[in-house]
Amino acid sequence: MAEKPTILHKTLAAQSRLFRIESLDIQFSNGEQRNYERLSRSGSSGAVLIVPLLDAQTVLLIREYCAGVHRYELGLPKGKVDAGESFLEAANRELKEEVGFGARNMSHLYTFSIAPAYLEHVTEVILAQDLYLEKLPGDEPEALEVIPWPLADINGLLATGECSEARSIAALYMVLAYMQNR
Repeated sequence: MAEKPTILHKTLAAQSRLFRIESLDIQFSNGEQRNYERLSRSGSSGAVLIVPLLDAQTVLLIREYCAGVHRYELGLPKGKVDAGESFLEAANRELKEEVGFGARNMSHLYTFSIAPAYLEHVTEVILAQDLYLEKLPGDEPEALEVIPWPLADINGLLATGECSEARSIAALYMVLAYMQNR
């Protein structure tokens, strides 16, 4: 494997309320230099995606408005990790805010990158089990609809056309395999 390139210079190319674009001057081990742009973490402590299991066969999905595709989507609850918060604490808080449940048993399954060539962001995938009712106020502009779905019917979920987020789809398949191997 080649030696990791050196970042020679990093500058802020653009910034909005949510996004920060960095310009990176990179030098490779063979002396070649290139300029790359990436969306940076922007001071965020990361993000979590939660797979809440009501029981061994049932996952709780949420239906929420997604501005990027301008429609409502079914997917898994998710959110950012606040400063000073562990990703497990963030996952349980987001679960309470978006689904109305807390979890007594939370397991870190995997760390996802979405588009590692140009996005610095990573997401921690958390399995939430042994749920109990607890609702916290969230930051969503409207109440989210919670949809129980058979974990074994991911293909049926995809057939609805309402679930297109790759992170949710991948996490559901991972948890299905995890549960089948237990």
